[in-house]
Amino acid sequence: MVEMKKILLAYDGSEAAAKAYRHALDLAGKYAADLQVLAVASPPEFGDDVEIETVLDNAREHYEQQFVALKEQAAAQEVQPRFEVAVGHPAEQIIYRAEQDGVDLIVMGHRGKTFLQRWLLGSVTKRVISYAHCAVLVVR
Repeated sequence: MVEMKKILLAYDGSEAAAKAYRHALDLAGKYAADLQVLAVASPPEFGDDVEIETVLDNAREHYEQQFVALKEQAAAQEVQPRFEVAVGHPAEQIIYRAEQDGVDLIVMGHRGKTFLQRWLLGSVTKRVISYAHCAVLVVR
């Protein structure tokens, strides 16, 4: 039997991520697994320290607001996920957190919400699949 004690969901606020979240909730409930929801705020490549901090603070606040609805969905299914906003390159942070936390499965959406995000998330998905130490479920 497959052992699944820890699941990491990569969340970017897209419809694909919302669909992946529903799958992750279902799996966490079925396997009585811990669920960690990770959103990654990417700092701008150029800018001064004050501007970068403002962008990151805004990203954290944006994800915290989105987590409210996700927490309600989880409560309805009697799952208690842990929510976190990390800073850095999405693929690197997802892989790092999965390794650090001994995750058994990474769940993520196939693509992001804007054209650039769809292209980047496709790239993120490919990197996560290539370098993750565990199974990766990509939800379409």
